[in-house]
Amino acid sequence: MSNRQRMTRMRRMVSAVLPMLFSLSTFLFPLSTLAQSALDIITDNQSFAASNYSIYPDTALPRLTPAPEGKVPFYISHYGRHGSRYVENRKGFDIPYNMLCRADSMNELTERGKKVLSDMRVIYADTEKHWGDLTSYGQKQHRGIAQRMMDRFPEVFRGNAHIDARSTIVPRCILSMGSALHVMAINNPELDITMKASQADMFYMNHQDQLLRRNGMTADAPKAYDKFIEGRKHNERLMELLFIHPDSARKVVNDIWLNYYLIKMGLFQLNTHLYKGGYLTDIFTAREIYRLWQWENAWWYIMHGACKLNGGHQPYTQRHLLRQIISDADSCLQLERPGVQLRYGHETVLLPLTCLIGINGFDLETDNLDELEEKGWWASKVFPMGSNLQFIFYRRDIDDEDVLFKVLLNEREATLPIPTDVAPYYHWKDFREHYLQKIDAYELSRSRMLKEQRQR
Repeated sequence: MSNRQRMTRMRRMVSAVLPMLFSLSTFLFPLSTLAQSALDIITDNQSFAASNYSIYPDTALPRLTPAPEGKVPFYISHYGRHGSRYVENRKGFDIPYNMLCRADSMNELTERGKKVLSDMRVIYADTEKHWGDLTSYGQKQHRGIAQRMMDRFPEVFRGNAHIDARSTIVPRCILSMGSALHVMAINNPELDITMKASQADMFYMNHQDQLLRRNGMTADAPKAYDKFIEGRKHNERLMELLFIHPDSARKVVNDIWLNYYLIKMGLFQLNTHLYKGGYLTDIFTAREIYRLWQWENAWWYIMHGACKLNGGHQPYTQRHLLRQIISDADSCLQLERPGVQLRYGHETVLLPLTCLIGINGFDLETDNLDELEEKGWWASKVFPMGSNLQFIFYRRDIDDEDVLFKVLLNEREATLPIPTDVAPYYHWKDFREHYLQKIDAYELSRSRMLKEQRQR
């Protein structure tokens, strides 16, 4: 073999190996933020602290692992949250606004306090009659997600592939669905697209289990939560910044909720066309915003995670959705060309669903809220505006009984707490067996508990 041939062969080997190494690194570290602390991330990107109002991370997406040898993608099952929206109701605005108006009537606002009140009026004028509405930014997010889905898995969208899209009956979810389908139709006018938003699907698309919800903040949970947030909820610096006499202002101002809602209001605006104005967020330090994130992250864990303080069953609120996803997939696997199933809903579904499945370790069970941050249970990783789970299925042909799939959380390859010999892919038969047994075991236990309660 000549030197030239050796060099050519070596270049080919390097070209083949490098993508595999890159894919392995994105599997082992599915989120690029793992090496950073939450404070570091918030210092660089305030939006991360907004929790369920954080901006969808659609930049610097990693390259996906190549398809399993001999297999091609043929079916996608998806659940996504609506895109960026306005604040849902007046409460988050009225509480701090009314406090500042009362302080202003007492001539207690500093010049900075008057500027904050003026900024709030601008925000109010922009938001009025748009409470909870999808913003143009939210529409753009879903157009981008749909386009990348088609670019990454073109085999699934060829010809007259069937796209079955469903939404909850909430307008922002319906519009998010429409934004995605619009892009798909433009890319391939031959697609067979059906869409639906019906009360008939709400039992799994947005199931809110009242029994589990009532048990979220009972027994030990409130005590642990209050203890956790005690040193994080006050902001004396803010009081001195906004009020001439902070002690006098406290007669009409609750410093805890003023701090909370002002930060939230500033972060809300990152989802609207006002976000470039920097309204309100510039009056807070990164550490103050970070403390709020810690406060909210703990609340989301208690209410939707496998928190031991309330029994650890909150993720089972989404057992109907998970069962539906499995049932739909089982049916679609019998088809020559099943296409795509899109579902559009809410963060209060997506987060507990992620915890129920245990994606990227979000099935963490603990009664120590101080462990959440160090163990990576950061809700902001899961449910930003436009967040989504995509199950991508692979096989050789319709007779291939070893169907493989992988999960993408916000378009990044994710891990599951079940064994696999083909990571980041998993065997579908292993997944369905594990999670159907998990759901069945919970429902049996729940049934016994309710029966015992009725007999007492």
